[in-house]
Amino acid sequence: MSEPVEGDGEINAVRISERAGSFQESVIREMTRLHQIYGGVNLAQGFPDFDPPAEILDAACRALRDGFNQYAITWGTPRLREAVARHATEFNAIPTDPAANVTVCCGATEAMIATLIAVCNPGDEVIVFTPFYENYGPDAILSGATPVYVELHEPRGGADWRFDLDELRAAFTRRTRAIIVNTPHNPTGHVFDRSELEVIAELCMRHDCLAITDEIYEHILYDGRPHVSLASLDGMLDRTVTISGASKTFSVTGWRLGWAVAPADISIGIRRVHDFLTVGAPHPLQEAAVAALALPDSYYISLAEKYAERRERVRRMVEATGMRPFVPQGAYYLMADISDFGYPNDVEFSMHLIREIGVAVVPGSSFYPKDSTQGSNKIRFAFPKRMETLDAAADRLARLARPGSDRD
Repeated sequence: MSEPVEGDGEINAVRISERAGSFQESVIREMTRLHQIYGGVNLAQGFPDFDPPAEILDAACRALRDGFNQYAITWGTPRLREAVARHATEFNAIPTDPAANVTVCCGATEAMIATLIAVCNPGDEVIVFTPFYENYGPDAILSGATPVYVELHEPRGGADWRFDLDELRAAFTRRTRAIIVNTPHNPTGHVFDRSELEVIAELCMRHDCLAITDEIYEHILYDGRPHVSLASLDGMLDRTVTISGASKTFSVTGWRLGWAVAPADISIGIRRVHDFLTVGAPHPLQEAAVAALALPDSYYISLAEKYAERRERVRRMVEATGMRPFVPQGAYYLMADISDFGYPNDVEFSMHLIREIGVAVVPGSSFYPKDSTQGSNKIRFAFPKRMETLDAAADRLARLARPGSDRD
């Protein structure tokens, strides 16, 4: 980003590691800080501005009062691991033993870095689809591996974001240790279908490598699309780590509760790394997550329906500005093409939006490798917001000069 904010500073190459110097601070979180400076509406960072279900809040309060305020078992309370195992078995079709296969972490983000550190050695390679949630590249680097990027190609002719089979095949080498698959996908909203996952599974088995899936948006899907977990496919149970959590499904992003479902031998490694990274996730909130995972199916149906309404509201809002929306199949983000506005790049356009219009978004280039020019014609909107918030954003964006008009 071009504008310094609190927490930024000059990097002293002598005092930090090459690993830390090889990636930048989170642009997503930076945009939230800029929003706090300039005000307006924050459609950058993906957290809800509404409360989680009352049943979960009540369960958290009970847990605090009932004495769940000290360390839990490092890799998760037995009750939460049992609830996660039931969910993985019944919803994801992944047979799961709570004692051997489940590790509770401080968010899906920690589950990802703990997994990569647990399975990667220096010199290994990790395949990452671009665009990608910005943690994946740094996570691979911090684990000692080298990220290898494969493009999800921009939709054309009605097709959604897709990888090219030849490009994916070429990315697999004798050094490939793992591939990261995020479905539903952040930032594009692409939902990997069974045929795509079968291709990935076949390549993993052929090259004897692991798959690490981030399925944190597994219950936010549109237009009747099913969620398919890669670990449920033939041959993948013993070579897949499935990561998810409570944050997005239950609107508790600040609780930092995630989990990794993995083969027993890999779980041992993840638990060891997790133990020394964070010791454990918050004990009372783990108890509350048990109540969350006990909610009826009607909760998940309502969740998807409400997000579908928000998706439509944001699509209409974006189209009204003259941007071209990429309508998501899942998750709660919408990418938009800003090419027609004539700005030099996505960062300048995003800074104009936050300073002059009062709407915070994320520049598209932050979802690509830092030496790439891709994404410079795109921005990302997050829409886990109240309808009133989205209406306020639409009112502000109505002041944006449309393509072809005089911006001055």
